[in-house]
Amino acid sequence: MNPAPPAERPPLPPFTAATAEAKVRAAEDAWNTRDPERVSLAYTPDSVWRNRDEFLTGRSEIVAFLTRKWERELDYVLRKELWAFTDDRIAVRFQYEWHDAEGRWWRSYGNELWEFDPNGLMRRREASINDLRITSEQRRLRGSRPPFA
Repeated sequence: MNPAPPAERPPLPPFTAATAEAKVRAAEDAWNTRDPERVSLAYTPDSVWRNRDEFLTGRSEIVAFLTRKWERELDYVLRKELWAFTDDRIAVRFQYEWHDAEGRWWRSYGNELWEFDPNGLMRRREASINDLRITSEQRRLRGSRPPFA
């Protein structure tokens, strides 16, 4: 018996401006669910990540990482913006807001570099992120999706 072909995750490479933007928005929407299992399905089974100073390989490590992340980063809300793209790569800038268990609010800024396989699954993710302490009044990410600032 032949193994099942890899799942496709449209839009597929090669990317255009419209399909790269759609890929970014789909990632934003998925991450905003805060569902580690759902988010992990956008990545290849052997996907390689660098997230800040952590290095991960594979979906099970991605799920464990995201589970820890969203247990610590409460009421997480993310916005992503397409920065640049090539046939199978996308660069994104993003910001997200969250609060810790003590109620302190944070805005995290960063850049991601993504590389996709032919089926539209992300095989590599490199994320650089910085955190800024904010007050509740300084929050930007409330309600409907505002313009990226």
